[in-house]
Amino acid sequence: MFTIWIGHVMLCVSYVAIVVQSRVRELNLSLEEAAMDLGARPLKVFFVITLPLISQALVSGWLLSFTLSLDDLVLTAFLSGPGSTTLPMVIFSRVRLGLNPEMNALATLFIVLVSMGVVAANIYMSAMTRKREKEMRLAFANG
Repeated sequence: MFTIWIGHVMLCVSYVAIVVQSRVRELNLSLEEAAMDLGARPLKVFFVITLPLISQALVSGWLLSFTLSLDDLVLTAFLSGPGSTTLPMVIFSRVRLGLNPEMNALATLFIVLVSMGVVAANIYMSAMTRKREKEMRLAFANG
């Protein structure tokens, strides 16, 4: 299983890097500089300023890599050892024999779970963005 994990990480890291890099390019560096000028350590600046600003890109990259990993049967088949079965391999072997209610239920479950996760992440990130913008407005108003 370790080789499968490493293979999927190698496959997906470039996709995640491109998504996150596009968000990092758009960051306002003055926020980080202001935090450093006010005495924040670099690690605190990263966790309090930078990470919340790139969190949407990280979630997008995670969803993209999850989808790619779930779909990549060939990589899993080549990297899996004897006796190890993964979900994509089980799905492929069962669908090859014909559609059955188990696969329909599994597909429905995936769609519902991923949709709920995306909606929950969107609601959470929107709330965090509103909170951050409110705090910034208050900070600018106070002075």
